[in-house]
Amino acid sequence: MAHRAVDAWESLLRAQVTLMKEFSEDFRAAPVTMQEYDVLYTLTRCTDGRSRLRDLADNTRLSQPGLSRLVERMEADDLVTRERDPLDGRGTVVTLTPRGLHVQRAVGRVHARSIVTRVTGALTDDEQAELARLCTKLRVGGHGPR
Repeated sequence: MAHRAVDAWESLLRAQVTLMKEFSEDFRAAPVTMQEYDVLYTLTRCTDGRSRLRDLADNTRLSQPGLSRLVERMEADDLVTRERDPLDGRGTVVTLTPRGLHVQRAVGRVHARSIVTRVTGALTDDEQAELARLCTKLRVGGHGPR
């Protein structure tokens, strides 16, 4: 069983590495990096385009210190704003700006086309649904009967 789990993990990891390399091409001429896009995309999925910094760190591929530095640069580029959390002065709330939303949508259209082309070229609709189900199960820690 352990060998099968390790093989499955390695296969998932290698697929992700391969796809991330391919999708990085979508950002070569984009006005934002892939990491900045990740932040913008995540904010579009939040209520009012706002998120606490620590929650944003939980939903992106960045550590909180790395994310703090990135958000600072993004604020200088008018992609996001930062403010003290009114409910907890120790926290920071990050908000998507109109420019940030515009950039996310423009880059997102290109990136989504690449994703659709690559994924639909490799997987059937049923396989895509199964992949989404399995990845969600892994993410949320589905420890059901074995």
